[in-house]
Amino acid sequence: MSTASKKRKPAAPDSGLQPKKKTKLAVKHAEKIRSKDKGKARESDAEGEFQVVQASLVVSVPPIFASNPQKGVEEMLDSMIMRYIPALRGVVLAHSNLSFLKPTATITADCPFLVCNIQFDATVWCPRVRMKLVGKINLCSPDHISLLLHRTFNVSIPRHHIPTDEWEFEQVPVEEDGESEGEAPTNDANHGRWVHKITGKPLGGKSGYLEFVVIGLTVANEMLSLVGSMQHDPFLIEHVAVPTAKTSEEDSENDGS
Repeated sequence: MSTASKKRKPAAPDSGLQPKKKTKLAVKHAEKIRSKDKGKARESDAEGEFQVVQASLVVSVPPIFASNPQKGVEEMLDSMIMRYIPALRGVVLAHSNLSFLKPTATITADCPFLVCNIQFDATVWCPRVRMKLVGKINLCSPDHISLLLHRTFNVSIPRHHIPTDEWEFEQVPVEEDGESEGEAPTNDANHGRWVHKITGKPLGGKSGYLEFVVIGLTVANEMLSLVGSMQHDPFLIEHVAVPTAKTSEEDSENDGS
């Protein structure tokens, strides 16, 4: 009995150590997977055109909202929706989780406004240069292509960012463009579409959706619009707009006069 017990004693620790080693390896492997997944999640979140950011502001609430300052602040935040806010680097689409950082407000001198420190979550549309997006074509001309992004935001692709070695502009007769459907005829001589030089298929296909690269952002009247490109490498110097000869001659004549 004693011999059997002595043989079992060394075997017991061995059988107990094996699962521990496997557990440690499994934990290390799981940690590696988690760290990789977290890294990918952070990268994907950073690359998205829509983000939820936590913002803090100091606002002055009108005295009419003295009994309910939260309502006054919410109305002020509502006025920021669909506007480009430089501090957030994007267009505010929604806000939530409003909170006051201090339990009391401040009144300075004779000013009846309540000065409050607030914090909230803002859903922001924040496209960036070099980002690839997809918009729907709503107008074509020899000089540019106009897109609508998310049925809301305007995108313009200038001619020098359209691969003219693959695509060419084609005039569209009025009757072919919907006059038969009761739409008002167009008198725009530039009205038409871009088609493939070989296949003749229209740009964007039947759906009209087109992928482009963001090369510029334009802010006017607190509205954000994008400048896009269809070029394979839109940042090459050869894709920079060059004034036409006619424009150069007109400028020289004006300078001479």
